[in-house]
Order: sequence, then C-alpha cells, then structure tokens
Amino acid sequence: MENTILGIHHITAIAGDAKRNFNFYANILGIRFIKKTVNFDDPGTYHFYFGDEIGSAGTILTFFPWGEGIPQGRRGAGMATEIGYSVPKGSLEFWIERFEKYNVIYNKPAEKFGERYLTFLDPDGLKLELIEKNTPDTRKPWETDEIKAEHATRGFHNVTLTLNSIKGTASVLTDIFGYKLISQESNRYRYATDTVENAAIVDLVEIASEKHGHVANGTVHHVAFRVKNDEILMHFREKVAAAGLNITPQIDRQYFHSLYFREPGGVLFEIATDNPGFTVDEALEDLGKGLKLPAQYESRRSDIEAHLVPIN
Repeated sequence: MENTILGIHHITAIAGDAKRNFNFYANILGIRFIKKTVNFDDPGTYHFYFGDEIGSAGTILTFFPWGEGIPQGRRGAGMATEIGYSVPKGSLEFWIERFEKYNVIYNKPAEKFGERYLTFLDPDGLKLELIEKNTPDTRKPWETDEIKAEHATRGFHNVTLTLNSIKGTASVLTDIFGYKLISQESNRYRYATDTVENAAIVDLVEIASEKHGHVANGTVHHVAFRVKNDEILMHFREKVAAAGLNITPQIDRQYFHSLYFREPGGVLFEIATDNPGFTVDEALEDLGKGLKLPAQYESRRSDIEAHLVPIN
C-alpha cells in the first residue's frame, strides 16, 4: 500500500459548556453526534465526536468541553484559526436564515478561490466557514428533521493555519506530507493533496506581525491528518523524526492510533489511522448514545458518570 497522507482525519477544539456544545453541533448545525467519551488524560471531562453517519475521516470534529471556568482563547499566529465545511451550492441562504433563527453570529457571504463562503462563530467563539465548493462533493450527508441533503454539511473542505512565516509549515506539508501549493490569494497560500477528493486542503495565512494565539475556550487544539493503517503511520513517524522534529510514540486513542508533533510554525499536528473506527465499541445505529470509556477507566464508571453533566 502506498505511503500517503489522505487529507484531514479530524480536527479537535476546546469548548466550555458541554450541553451547549452538543446542542449547537448536533441540533443547530445538524452534524451526527457519533461518540460520547472522556478525555483520556482527564476522565472527569468529556470528549465529544461529531461527524457523518459512520464517522468517516475528513468529517470528524471533536471537542474537549472543559466547562465554563476555562479562560477564553484567542486566535492568532501558531494555530489553526478557521475550520471550513463543504455545503452544496445555493445553500448559504438556508444557513443564513437558520443562523438568524438561532442567533448565531455570522458575516455576510464572501468569496475566496472562486468559492462562496459564509463565516460564523459557535457559542464559544470558534470560527467556522460553510463553503460552496466549485467541484461536486459526493459524500453522503447526515440528515435531520430540519436539515436535509440539499443543505447539509458534507464534512471538511479545508482548515486554515495562521502563521508569522509559512516557510517551515509549508515544508512539512510538501516535503513530508506530499501536499502541493495549488493557489495563492494575497497572503493566503492554498496547499492540497491529490490522494483524496475531499478534506484535502490546508490554507496557510502569513502575517508576520500577528501575535501568537492562546489555545483555550473557542479555539482549535490540534489538526489530525489521515493515514490508512499502523504501518503507514510509523512510516511517517520516521519521516517526521528524520526532519528533526520531536514526535511522540504511537498512542492508542480507542478509535484510531496516533502520533503527535508540533510543526515549525507552532501548530500541533496529529497523524491518525483509519483503524479501528468508531463501531469498535458501539453499533452503527447506536453511535453517540452511550458513554463509552477506555478500558483503564471502566472500573471508575459510576464515579465518572456522577461527575459528568447530562447533555441529552
């Protein structure tokens, strides 16, 4: 099997109130809630996963909802600052009406790289975009009673990283991950991989004077890139290490296996496998219904459940 990065696997962000986070993404945006588990490093807090019907790589947005007491983050250099979702052409007006109904903060539609997009904020201030792709997105959407296929999100289109200098980050994307520079508008450089049709784009925005961001409530924690299996994962570990970057050993995240490293611009990158997937501990039709705990915390289930706030 060819050793390639297959676009974005998932993106993880930080939120405040767990119930508010769940309601916004599952009900207002209409994205399937596919897993309710806990932070492996802090089992007293949730880890939520949202995605398509089966939790396909390239659709998975995850959150650490750490409660109202955490400080507000700040977008800036050295972090992922925008998350772009693909939506069908002609659907932005539907979303504007919906955002008006639910008091979601948004900007009027604009255009970049020849595609219309709508910027909005989630309740914690996380910046997202709905983008009408120029090319058809054939991914099967998750539908709800209020959001049908002609308007529903398809998964990620792109992620934007803000950097003081793009040089080191671009080198990781091109020399290690196999991405190519495909377009540029002003100080925004668009990189893409041709190994997948969707969730294939990383935009680098270069602002030399931008202050470094602060990763906390309402910001992206890390961006994960996809590989097919463990063998390819470890191939990329060797490549990252050979480039002189510090990278973790393989870590079992229950639904995928991961490596982590901080790229030269300061953004935390993860490389994650397709295997074993989200049905390893829950049937497809039951995804997101029960609290799933890693084996090391199962003996503490009653205490953990008592501490966590009910969300639905």
